[in-house]
Amino acid sequence: MTIALALRVAARIRLPLRFTSALALGNMWTRRLPRQLSLPPTGLPADMGFGVFIHRADSIYDDSPAERYQFPSQYLGRAEGCLGDWIVYYEPVKVPASRGYFAMARVAQIVPDPKAPGMYLALIEPGSYLDFANPVPFSGPDGVIERGVLNDDGRISGRAQAAVRPLSTTDFNRIVGLGLHEDTPILPRIGDAISVPGLHEDQAPFTFEQTRERISYLSSRIVRDRVFRRTVLRAYGERCAITGLRLINGGGRAEVDAAHIMPVENSGPDIVSNGLALSGTAHWMFDRGLLSLSNDLRILISSRVNDQESVRSLINKSGYAHEPERALERPHPHFLKWHREFCFKE
Repeated sequence: MTIALALRVAARIRLPLRFTSALALGNMWTRRLPRQLSLPPTGLPADMGFGVFIHRADSIYDDSPAERYQFPSQYLGRAEGCLGDWIVYYEPVKVPASRGYFAMARVAQIVPDPKAPGMYLALIEPGSYLDFANPVPFSGPDGVIERGVLNDDGRISGRAQAAVRPLSTTDFNRIVGLGLHEDTPILPRIGDAISVPGLHEDQAPFTFEQTRERISYLSSRIVRDRVFRRTVLRAYGERCAITGLRLINGGGRAEVDAAHIMPVENSGPDIVSNGLALSGTAHWMFDRGLLSLSNDLRILISSRVNDQESVRSLINKSGYAHEPERALERPHPHFLKWHREFCFKE
């Protein structure tokens, strides 16, 4: 039995995905996993247990998508099946301006929530979260994107309402492919476009080894930086948050960078709320602690800047940073606080 078929069987009969590897490998492993679970330190798992986590911006749960996902005990078995593997975040269509399938991340650990009896936390592997460049809707021209939510009659089943649910390899491939597809890419300032294996149309069915190759590729810093740039520049309308300038060069490329507020080397995630669109000079000053932002996005200028007047003439006349239209993409206070405490030179 193939991995994809095993996943479909597990979804159809609602088996926790921890049994999927047993189905796929033909063994009789039925040992119950411990309630506190950890990801193996290196390498990809031998079997893929993809899943969908439903999250909404106004969630009542203690979620922080790049760090943790809170869920009730009824979903523990399904969440355990995703341990060490990749999940896709989904925002329901009933949410205004829903993002649909909007990001992917890897589950590193599952633990009881010490603050909420009966609740659990799926802890996200640091550095694994990645916003999709293109939010993927629940339905496309050819019907529902996630085919695993359909019943035998081709109708949407109750599985579509489950906050935590298994995701077949084929559905994972389809969602990620659409989420990272570049029909109209935001071109980088320098360098050539990067070809991501398996992310183009007219491809062969997604096999297990192709899945491993794609995940390894998407874990590379070059690819993640490119996707991060697209999501951040789109959120800011390709406009520098500090200067307010939107400059497009003769080649149609935006003269603006995507800066991490909390750097990757300090465990800063590739999430839009940890990013700023900055022109070259503003980016250089921000990274060196000569500029920062307060939690209300007031632009802070270091006392170590030797030409205060020129810098003040460079920044937005309001004294505040340009921000994304969507509140959830606004710089998060947690990352801004880190920058002020560990980078900014007052």
